[in-house]
Amino acid sequence: MAPKQQNEREARQARERLRAYQARQTVHETKTKRRVRDNWIAGIAVIIVVALAVTTQLLYFAKPSTPGASASPSASAQAHTLPPKTLAGNRDWTGTLTINDIPLGVELDGAKAPQAVSSTIALTQSKFYDGLTCHRLTNGGFFVLQCGDPKGTGQGGPGYEYGPIENAPADNVYPAGTLAMARQSGNASSQGSQFFIVYKDTTIPADPAGGYTVIGKVTSGLDKLISGVTDKGIEGGSTDGAPTVKTTIDSFTLQ
Repeated sequence: MAPKQQNEREARQARERLRAYQARQTVHETKTKRRVRDNWIAGIAVIIVVALAVTTQLLYFAKPSTPGASASPSASAQAHTLPPKTLAGNRDWTGTLTINDIPLGVELDGAKAPQAVSSTIALTQSKFYDGLTCHRLTNGGFFVLQCGDPKGTGQGGPGYEYGPIENAPADNVYPAGTLAMARQSGNASSQGSQFFIVYKDTTIPADPAGGYTVIGKVTSGLDKLISGVTDKGIEGGSTDGAPTVKTTIDSFTLQ
């Protein structure tokens, strides 16, 4: 082969190798950029999911607006004042919380949550809770039945609010059977008459105000409440809303 032709052939092959190399580089750069973009998208998605989960958890007990039945006229019209925390007497109180004809044995700890237990005692003595609905049920990772609102909307109370938070678990775990006070998110002094019954072990993250005041526990009858109310689900198939079964407090007594 003539030297000229040989040189042209080698030059052509060099150009082809350069084009192939440049093509590989372009593909590599494109894949790298795509991986970086995908990693950013995945990271942002994870942050959004975590933020939504935390926000949802912190708002779970922020006096929701779930529809519910109205209180009886006698309960809503009666004036109530916050009793002194000494009413709890620094002792345990036992009694019965009857919901939908299901008697729940309860025990309240007046030593660990004196203000909240004193408030609960005073309200039961005035029969405040009799006839009120349990307006809210959750089953989407949180397992609680919330009761004690005279408006039946999640926005009502006894006419007073109080704090501080008492006897909140340090590990944020609320075992099945726990009785605890509902409150507004971020507001430790917004407790009133609303309380919730934990029917399955539940972790509730503390918010800037802290955790939730545990006043005591259900000592018997929780299995019947589960089968008769919570297992029946939530209106519309939601994970947070009014129970499918209309749920009413028949009576609440303590001694």
